[in-house]
Amino acid sequence: MADINNSVSERKENRSLMVAMAIVVVALIVFAIAGFVFLEEPDNILEGQADATSVKISGKLPGRVTEFYVKEGDMVKAGDTLVHIHSSLAEAKLMQAQGMETAAAAQNRKVDAGTRSQIIQGAKDIVDQAKAARDIAKKTYDRMNNLFNENVISAQKRDEAKAAYDAANAAVGAAQSQYELAVAGAQKEDKASAAAMVNVAKGGVLEVESLLEDQYLVAPCDGHIDQIYPEVGELVSLGAPIMNLLKISDKWMVFNVREDYLSQLKLGNEIEVMIPALDKKKIKARIYYVRDKGSYATWHATKATGQWDSRTFEVKARPLDTVPDLRPGMTVVYYTK
Repeated sequence: MADINNSVSERKENRSLMVAMAIVVVALIVFAIAGFVFLEEPDNILEGQADATSVKISGKLPGRVTEFYVKEGDMVKAGDTLVHIHSSLAEAKLMQAQGMETAAAAQNRKVDAGTRSQIIQGAKDIVDQAKAARDIAKKTYDRMNNLFNENVISAQKRDEAKAAYDAANAAVGAAQSQYELAVAGAQKEDKASAAAMVNVAKGGVLEVESLLEDQYLVAPCDGHIDQIYPEVGELVSLGAPIMNLLKISDKWMVFNVREDYLSQLKLGNEIEVMIPALDKKKIKARIYYVRDKGSYATWHATKATGQWDSRTFEVKARPLDTVPDLRPGMTVVYYTK
């Protein structure tokens, strides 16, 4: 009798379990049907990101970073001092260039001043001496010529006196030329050469001074400091980037899209995008750049299904209104039709 009662009890439990399972299955089917009926088709979205013009701050002066006047994230204005770079080598070059300029200027003044008065006076004395010797030679020649006419001396003696007189005349001409050269001073070519050396020396000084101007690098535009590369005390080489400056006034959004979406993203079109980081704020933007990236869209089946290859295009849009809180790197969403 006990066995019969146990069997009846087990059948009742199995029947209750089957009923419960059936109710669960029916409920699942009902929920599934309701989901298919009432569930809206999800939106197709294109995700992009915000970006801004990045300006690399670098200088012409190799040296050691002495001090930063800004830190990452700071907002700066055009002309603000950013960093000080010290170069003992450039300062030594400046001293060398200034010394060369001083020497060239002194040489130029010497050339412009002409020949010293003592040299000019010496040349004049030589002229006077040559003239005196010429006068004596002329008197001797005249005397010898008279004696020759009186047949007192031979023609040989007269000719020797004539030769001495001619030589004295030539000596006067040579001394006069030396005197005139001393009075005139340096030749104009020498003066031009000296002046050119001064200009070369000045150019060397200006070159080094222009390098030293880069001891203090300033912001070329308004923006905020995105990244600083070296630390204080580190050496930086010629043209090495010191920091990145983001030009906040020049912002845009970039999307990488398949070409079959380009009909909605034509050049010049106005689109509406959503920015999740700004409480899902929606803003208007205008497309100003569309360019083939030269690669195929990896998320689209190609050839295997008999369809065509889809290329990837880069699309850029610029906000129509200023969005101060929009920062490079923020996600931007565009809902396709």
